[in-house]
Amino acid sequence: MPLQKVRPGTVHRLRPDISVLADSLEVPGIGHIPVNAFVLLGAEPVVVDTGLGLPDRNFVEALSAVLDPADVRWIWLTHPDRDHTGGIFDLLAAAPKARVVTTFIGAGILSCEHPLPLDRAHLVNPGETLDIGDRTLTGFRPPLFDNPATVGFFDDHSGVCFSSDCFGAPLPTADLAQADDVRDVAVEELRTAQLLWATVDSPWVQTVDVEKYLRTFDSLKDRKPDLVLSTHLPPAAGITGAMLDTLATAPSAPPFVGPDQAALEQMLASFQPDGGGP
Repeated sequence: MPLQKVRPGTVHRLRPDISVLADSLEVPGIGHIPVNAFVLLGAEPVVVDTGLGLPDRNFVEALSAVLDPADVRWIWLTHPDRDHTGGIFDLLAAAPKARVVTTFIGAGILSCEHPLPLDRAHLVNPGETLDIGDRTLTGFRPPLFDNPATVGFFDDHSGVCFSSDCFGAPLPTADLAQADDVRDVAVEELRTAQLLWATVDSPWVQTVDVEKYLRTFDSLKDRKPDLVLSTHLPPAAGITGAMLDTLATAPSAPPFVGPDQAALEQMLASFQPDGGGP
């Protein structure tokens, strides 16, 4: 069954220099997955990820509601999965001065779909920085990730953390998935959803040395970001400590087991007008 579209194109202006381009997808049996991209209006504007690549999405058009795409100087690709790269090559064409911030591995994976000109790549590894004129962005490896090229970052000017997939959560409705504040979600409901996402998106967390895993929280604990912006969660202000407490329990959470073929056939049958099979 194809994933279903729900209200793409919502824009939230969180701060004068930070906007969210919110989208979401419904995944049967799991919920509505937020799919966010972000715009950081520094002296050299940064776009963080580029949304979905579905035929009915136009990322450059959506971005135009926040700034002229030609003014984009940096495209920080937190990792080259398809829910992060949907508009990247269209944006590169519309923003001739922009360079893609990624890793060596990220550039290689991205180029499997369409060659990324290396003179338009800028490599930043975890712990390294990018100066964008009025602020410095510091790359870091989030505690949870599903791609080896993942690099989130801290905005050293505002203190905001851009966490890529980490802290994501499937939510029960499109309205919640595209909300401007995750605190619209009940506390226990959010905790359950974040643990589900952890086991779906980063199943390796249930095989790791727990002490080593918990040490990956150190950069977040040291910086104490008041606002965390995840690709797969509405903006999360003032709850970083609680979210880390949730992720600390991920190694012992029940593992996710997806539907088998019989369940898929049952889902397909439920979508037939006569109740029959495909």
